[in-house]
Amino acid sequence: METVFVDAERCIGCLQCEYACAVEHSRSRDPAWAFMEDPPPRKRIHVEVGPTPASSFPNRCRHCDPAPCQLVCPTAAIARDQRHDVVLIDEVRCIACAMCAIVCPFDALTYHLAVDGGRPHTVALKCDGCIDRVRAGRVPACVESCKVGALVYGELNDLVRQGRRRETLTVLSAAAVRPTATPGIGTVGNWRSLSAAAAEVGRAGGAR
Repeated sequence: METVFVDAERCIGCLQCEYACAVEHSRSRDPAWAFMEDPPPRKRIHVEVGPTPASSFPNRCRHCDPAPCQLVCPTAAIARDQRHDVVLIDEVRCIACAMCAIVCPFDALTYHLAVDGGRPHTVALKCDGCIDRVRAGRVPACVESCKVGALVYGELNDLVRQGRRRETLTVLSAAAVRPTATPGIGTVGNWRSLSAAAAEVGRAGGAR
């Protein structure tokens, strides 16, 4: 399963992902013209300020499976693209009843004016996984625009594994644990070296 993974500790709240998302979902897809459109393009990712300075979180649809929004939609306007495993909204069928927003556990949906076939009407909007870009072999716009690696795209298990490795290195670095040579078997001197190394690590831990 390929998806956008959020590393909240790296987010600096620059809002570049919001800007890139809005441009990507504009009619022109041109940064110079997008915000002159009527209605203006809307972002599908929302960066919220955190509890401490310089902390923030880019919130987006998680494309749940099963998706609560899809299950409650009375007009079948919400469906899953099975190939790319993303949940999409058909703006023509959407009646803006807000049932999807009520059941969404991540508050990922917003409602804005859309123009489809010349008839302005309010519809539900959320992240569509940049489905057109992904189909063309590109990464989502928010990931491409993120300069600090807070948003990455790839196979979910691989991304989680990389995160575990980063956390492991961080913890070991904070604990000041230094690698020691593995002793050979059957020599008293090597076993004494191992005992000394273990005692040193123990003293380092006690000093904390």
